[in-house]
Amino acid sequence: MSNKINLRKLPPLKSLKGFEAAARLLSVRGAAQELNLTHPAVSHQIQLLESDLGVKLFSRVGRNICLTKVGHGYYIFVRQALQILIQGSEEVRENCTVEPLRFQTYISVSIRWLAPRLHQFCIEQPDIDIQLSSCSPNWDFDENNADIGLIYSTSPVQRHLHWIDFFDPEFFPVCSPKLIRAAKGKITLQQLSEYPLLKVSGEEKYWSWGQWFKSAGSGSNSYHSSIEVDTSAAAIEMAINGEGVTLVSAPLVAADLASGRLVKPIDHSSTGNGKWGLVCHQSTLNDPRVDVFVNWLQAQRMQG
Repeated sequence: MSNKINLRKLPPLKSLKGFEAAARLLSVRGAAQELNLTHPAVSHQIQLLESDLGVKLFSRVGRNICLTKVGHGYYIFVRQALQILIQGSEEVRENCTVEPLRFQTYISVSIRWLAPRLHQFCIEQPDIDIQLSSCSPNWDFDENNADIGLIYSTSPVQRHLHWIDFFDPEFFPVCSPKLIRAAKGKITLQQLSEYPLLKVSGEEKYWSWGQWFKSAGSGSNSYHSSIEVDTSAAAIEMAINGEGVTLVSAPLVAADLASGRLVKPIDHSSTGNGKWGLVCHQSTLNDPRVDVFVNWLQAQRMQG
């Protein structure tokens, strides 16, 4: 078992930096400039060290300083000690690999909302690595393989999980403007039901065409989802290409609506069966990276 170190015998550690620089440069002023300190501050550090050791480390020769015999010997010890400390610290830094912050969400959210923005986070927070995992619409938060998730939930999360409301829970139909060009931009509910309506497998438990038509005031169920795909991202791309109309959550198509690649054939939104939220284990809140990333995500959400 290692012997206990008598820390009381340590010199004032802050003074060692000032002493090393002054001894190396043979200039208190030069040491102050190098350490970005004032001349009196470095002089004070040296005086504290000399007082602790009970010896003079420097002597004056005119306007210059030089090391005393004891000071020269002590300088060699201090240099060696600092070099050993630096070497050990560098080895720890090089060998210490911090696991990336693991973020999971749906494929559509990754492609349509997060991925185009994530490079900005890397610029703003270069010391935080993000591992992004994309999942299907049927995915639920996997706390064993993710630190944070962005999910759409139709029921309260478990008590050991922390929930933060995120996107507005509204959804609405979108399509390419060329699909409804003949109708001069707007169509009726009956006309909409006659277009190819795109369906995303797994999302009907969240929102559906039947639910949307009912909320829009249609008493008829005479609509047909003619094409089924496995992700909202695929459905949105098909809608952009004029292959049908799809139901979406607003954040996934904000840029496309702004650019005119997509339009709302009917200006009616409906609330789904659940809500969007960020979720993580309560213990994960102790990780300061989580707070940084969550704040950044919320700022991105506010920007649209």
